[in-house]
Formats: sequence, structure tokens, C-alpha cells
Amino acid sequence: MKTKIQRKDRKFKRKLRSRLKVRDNLSRLRLCVYRSSRHIYGQIIDSTTGKTLVGISSKDIEGKKKDKGKIGISFRTGEALAKKALEKKIDMIVFDRSGYKYHGRVKALAEGARKGGLKF
Repeated sequence: MKTKIQRKDRKFKRKLRSRLKVRDNLSRLRLCVYRSSRHIYGQIIDSTTGKTLVGISSKDIEGKKKDKGKIGISFRTGEALAKKALEKKIDMIVFDRSGYKYHGRVKALAEGARKGGLKF
């Protein structure tokens, strides 16, 4: 059985790996993701000034019967974020998953943003 310290080290290393990819592309805006147990949040941030340009959460999205729980809502949240970003003429970003695995709701949000027209 893995100890608690070893599990934290793996998460920390994964977070560092994703941060290095973001740091290499400081000229682009970044899509930062936060995932709570109930909702998912996405923000497009200008890394040079530290200002949030566009932000959305799954609280703003109404669930439909065809949604498959939280993953379906996350996908539609990504699409809505992309729509807001395109209104502000933002199309190229870097995906900052904040150390979360690219899996489940985080992956659904990214795919929704791609389908909505963002490139990363």
C-alpha cells in the first residue's frame, strides 16, 4: 500500500509537469480549471497581468435530461466558456489543468472548449 507521502509526491510532480508546459507559453492566455466535488470552474487568465478575462462555472449552466451527470454538464460548461471567449476575440490558449488528471470532468471541459472553437 502506498503511503500518504508517496501519493502527495505523485500529485505534486504531475502539477509541476503541467506548470512547466504553461510557463513555456507565457505569450498565450491560459485556461485554468478548478474542480470541486459539486461544480467545475473555468477561467481564461492573462498570465502577464494576472487578470481574469473570461470566467464561467457549472452553476451558470442548466442541466438537461440528455446530460450524463457532471461530465455532460462539464462539457457544456466548456462550450459556453469557448462561446464567451470567442465574443472577446480569444481563440488561442494554453490548458492549465492545475494538477488534475486529464480525465473525467477536466477532459470533458477541455473537449467542450475545443468543440466551441478554442485552440490549444
